[in-house]
Amino acid sequence: MRFVTFQREGHSEPGVLADGKMVGLRGAGFDDLLGVIRGGAGALDRVRAWVGDAPGGAAFDARETRLLAPLPRPPKIVCIGLNYRDHAAESKAAIPEVPTVFAKFPTAATGHRCPIVLPKFSSMPDYEAELAVVIGRGGRYIPEARWREHVFGYTAFNDVSARDFQRATSQWMIGKTFDTFAPFGPAIVTADEIEDPQALDISLLLNGEVMQRSNTREMIFGIPRLIAHLSSVFTLEPGDIIATGTPAGVGFARKPPRWLMPGDEATVRIEGLGDLVNPVVAEA
Repeated sequence: MRFVTFQREGHSEPGVLADGKMVGLRGAGFDDLLGVIRGGAGALDRVRAWVGDAPGGAAFDARETRLLAPLPRPPKIVCIGLNYRDHAAESKAAIPEVPTVFAKFPTAATGHRCPIVLPKFSSMPDYEAELAVVIGRGGRYIPEARWREHVFGYTAFNDVSARDFQRATSQWMIGKTFDTFAPFGPAIVTADEIEDPQALDISLLLNGEVMQRSNTREMIFGIPRLIAHLSSVFTLEPGDIIATGTPAGVGFARKPPRWLMPGDEATVRIEGLGDLVNPVVAEA
């Protein structure tokens, strides 16, 4: 299933996209998508039953809605840096021996076709196409062999980065967590629809031009290792997002550099997950 959060007639609601229709889930007893994720297998069964026989007032043309971030306030947004060898090379960084971890605040989250707002005081805004994992069942000390039991689904993610702020200190987060710097979506695709998340084509297009192109098999640290590593330090919770890193082709590594500019349109395209599209605007 493809889960979203949408806005229609002044209210937001979780929903499922199916055959061009949006099926709202409030009538099924879910006020937000986090409630579905926390509810586990029982909640998914309720959703399937509801979508299969939804009353007329719950299903409508998806074009009548505006998509928000699938999880407007994720519990945690955990990001992995330098997780593709070619990106580490273009960054002139050593291949990491353990995952490089940073975070974004929930206020950075935004959704499909929502604008990326360029900060007034940054002259180096950049893009990064990433596959994101959405945690279902939480846990601590999760073994690599049991990683699938803890994944709810997957989504496309753009790790927007203000490189001047990022490089100003040894701690990256300040350049990564401006408002709107964590677009993801358009939907969270449940794990059962993605046979192998480590075999997905991934790319980023800027105004239709391909800037990044790779496959998730090129990750240095795969999803099982990341889940095991992160959960050895802190508890993973339902709805947590793990952005798994970006391949080569980011703006700062180009000659000359290609920074995001007002009027651009950034598209993250991941096989099986659809296109995450965001216009780029200047901060007012």
